[in-house]
Amino acid sequence: MAVSVFIDGGHGTTGLEIHERLSGRAGLDLIQIPQEQRRDVEARRHALNDADIVILCLPDDAARDAVALIDNDRTRVIDASSAHRTAPGWVYGFPEYKAGQYDAVLEAKRISNPGCYSTGFIGLVAPLIAAGLLKRDIAYFCNAVSGYSGGGKAMIAEFESGEAQTAWRTYALAMAHKHVPEM
Repeated sequence: MAVSVFIDGGHGTTGLEIHERLSGRAGLDLIQIPQEQRRDVEARRHALNDADIVILCLPDDAARDAVALIDNDRTRVIDASSAHRTAPGWVYGFPEYKAGQYDAVLEAKRISNPGCYSTGFIGLVAPLIAAGLLKRDIAYFCNAVSGYSGGGKAMIAEFESGEAQTAWRTYALAMAHKHVPEM
């Protein structure tokens, strides 16, 4: 029997990429709702509750709203947003993070997909803290540079059009970035 998967937010950058990677795979049935119904709450509720696995590719608030529409204890959720990364009842989807994390991810009904910077930072710092080589209660800093794909459709379009005014943009310099809590 095939596993049914619904990608909520499947028309966005991340959702399209995940859909491309999963489509045509044996053993998976992708649940899709027509594009004109993608914002219809009842159509989404139906798809969210029919799926064995839901992958949320939504902004944070929309991801929280989507989870609230699931009224069964069977559907597994993988959230690609940062909405649930530190939320109670959710397992941080980074199996290498610490001992037992792999099994926790395998068994979880609610899995938060870790962020890119967070994964790099945690992957380097967490083992050093666990080994007692770094102190847990010190503020560590992460200076990083990335491409523009994380900026969403508008930023991708701007840079790919050649109209971007700069190759670099700074942000989150006041420790207010959404990835700070998980880091």
